Amino acid sequence: MKDKLRELKTWINDCARLCQPDEIVWIDGSQAQKERLEKEAFATGELFPLDSNKLPGCVLHRTAINDVARTEGLTFICTKKKRDAGPTNNWMAPRAAYRKARAIFKGAMKGRTMYVIPFSMGPIGSPFSKIGVELTDSRYVVLNMLIMTKAGRDVLKYLRKDPRFTKCLHSKAELDIEKRLILHFPEDNTIWSVGSGYGGNVLLGKKCLSLRIASYLAKREHWMAEHMLIMGIEKPSGQIQYIAGAFPSACGKTNLAMLLPPNGLKKKGYRIWTVGDDIAWMRVDSDGALWAINPEAGFFGVSPGTNKKSNPVMMQTIRKDTIFTNVLLKDDGTVWWEGADGKVPKRGINWEGRRWHPGMKYEDGRPVCGAHPNARFTTPIVNCPSVSFRLEHHHGVPISAIILGGRRAHLAPLIYESFNWQHGVFVGATMASERTAAQFGKLGEVRRDPMAMLPFCGYNMGDYFAHWLVMGRRMKRPPRIFHVNWFRQDEKGKILWPGFGENLRVLEWILDRCNNRVEAKKTAIGYLPKIEDLDMTGLNIPKDRLKKLLDIDKKDWLKEIQSIKHFFAKFKRTLPKEIREELRLLEQRIKSNR
Repeated sequence: MKDKLRELKTWINDCARLCQPDEIVWIDGSQAQKERLEKEAFATGELFPLDSNKLPGCVLHRTAINDVARTEGLTFICTKKKRDAGPTNNWMAPRAAYRKARAIFKGAMKGRTMYVIPFSMGPIGSPFSKIGVELTDSRYVVLNMLIMTKAGRDVLKYLRKDPRFTKCLHSKAELDIEKRLILHFPEDNTIWSVGSGYGGNVLLGKKCLSLRIASYLAKREHWMAEHMLIMGIEKPSGQIQYIAGAFPSACGKTNLAMLLPPNGLKKKGYRIWTVGDDIAWMRVDSDGALWAINPEAGFFGVSPGTNKKSNPVMMQTIRKDTIFTNVLLKDDGTVWWEGADGKVPKRGINWEGRRWHPGMKYEDGRPVCGAHPNARFTTPIVNCPSVSFRLEHHHGVPISAIILGGRRAHLAPLIYESFNWQHGVFVGATMASERTAAQFGKLGEVRRDPMAMLPFCGYNMGDYFAHWLVMGRRMKRPPRIFHVNWFRQDEKGKILWPGFGENLRVLEWILDRCNNRVEAKKTAIGYLPKIEDLDMTGLNIPKDRLKKLLDIDKKDWLKEIQSIKHFFAKFKRTLPKEIREELRLLEQRIKSNR
């Protein structure tokens, strides 16, 4: 009988000869093995146990000081033709990439264990799902993958039926930033990551497979892999409609996925269901509609700024079975980060492992943070109080609307709807945010991030836009596409919209539009709501402020059009003609005040 796992075993042996681990351990997904790995990590200092009464099952991890975030400059798409990677990705020829990485991987696991992690992104056996196998020398990676994916023996059983899988090789090596590479080989269905221990670079089922490799596979196989939340909004009648949403960083994507209805709308009896906060895989089903799953089994969230006001649901979620990374360790065995609830602790051990107290400064005068600004938590989605009962549904959930957003101080109104799918693709292709004071770069600088996929698209984004257009033509009932902006400011720099749970008022209008319950005002940029169709019960916002939130400034939009032209120029002939035409039509409408 033919060994269905022959390809897997051959690949593992090849990688073992390259990396030279002392032993190989297969991850079976059992609780006993997980607990054994945790004890080993406690002994080596890779992990620190937290107070078992206050934070049951929770642990703390610290990364190397030079290894605290995704290293975009060292992340490459390795295709035979540079054109296929596109102008927004770093490109390296596959042969050169393999050669360069092999030199770093050679002997990198001497004295260590190679862990074999069979994992599934999405329900095992679902037509949506993909199987991967990650080889790693990091217990931290193993324990995170056990949270973020379905990993272990059941995945291996499925591989015996269908032996196709994404080959994922990772080693911490020396944690040397000069010898750090995150390499994606879409044509080989392979990911290599070396020299890093930070989750975004080494949890290879996440951004690496679920977006960069998956987006390439999705184009080839006629589906969509998107950097989107998925949430359900249930009415008192029991009807649930699902929304997918793409937002760049610092725009409240996770908070929206776990929104709590505001006091003013509680009488309407809405309930929010969280399907996912980060990634959506979507297919056109036999009904001609777009259906989606969240391929992840956990949340990999940013700690600073997370509190009971910004995201009370997440605060409940992370109370147990959570891995905290680069946060402050308090004397009582719990953790803290900037923006957390309660008083600032008087002392603790900060993310660098040094004794800390408020007001500390480095020699150059910079403040010493308790937690790193990109401190993280990894927590199981099943802990979430609002987790959807459809999470494991093999066909996913039907998507009624796609919302796109950015952080714009003055340009974009609170909400507008695209004219149609093609126009919606144009709106997504022009998505942008302005840098905040907390982000690197010039304050207010516009950063284009189409569909929030700029760092994550595994191929040429011009072709990616074309794929969106093709997918729209494949649907009989495409979702409506909307753009939101929770961050519009007045002349004094004050944000006009309260955000958080109040965003449900905007989502309510979106669903009313999807259900043809309300009309809208046609403008040069899309359909805007009539003020009276936004339910403001319990929210005291003056009418002139609402008008400001929905205002369209001709001069600002003409400047925006020039900025879009400059951005589109980098795609040259790969930019679809339909997108060029939408830009021409927008400029025509703005100039003619239509």
